Amino acid sequence: MKNLKIALMALTMTISSPAFADDGKSEIMGAWRMTSLQVTDASGKQTEIPYSGQVIFSQGGTLSVQAMNPDAAAKPTPYTANGYEAYYGPVEVDETKRTFAITVESSLVRNLIGQRMERKFEVDDDQLTITPADPKEGWRVTYERL
Repeated sequence: MKNLKIALMALTMTISSPAFADDGKSEIMGAWRMTSLQVTDASGKQTEIPYSGQVIFSQGGTLSVQAMNPDAAAKPTPYTANGYEAYYGPVEVDETKRTFAITVESSLVRNLIGQRMERKFEVDDDQLTITPADPKEGWRVTYERL
C-alpha cells in the first residue's frame, strides 16, 4: 500500500507540473539576450523598435521576460507600462509544434496576470526567434543565447 501511495504521488507531481516536451532538455532552455524587435503595422510595414531585454526559460519549467524601450515616454501597450515589460510564470514547451505557452503569474501590467499566452519559436544555433501564435499581433523578436 505504501508503494502505491508513493507511485500515485509521483504520478500526480509529474502530471501537474509544467513540463518541457523532452524532460528539460529543450533547446529553448536557458537565458537569451534580445537582439531585435520588429513590429508590423496594419499595412504590412515593419518597424525596428530599439528594445533591449532578456528571456529566461528555467529547468524548473518557468519563463521570465524583461524588456525595455529606451523611450521612457513610450505609449503603453498590452504588455508594457512606461516602456517596460516584465512578466513571469509557468511555461509549457512543445518541441514538436515549436510552440510554448506561459500562464502569467506576475506582471508589471496587471491585466496580464492569469492570461495564457501562446508563442511560436525557432532556434537556430544560438539564435532564438519568437512570434505570437496569432500573426495579427504583428511582432517578431530575436535573441542570442547568453
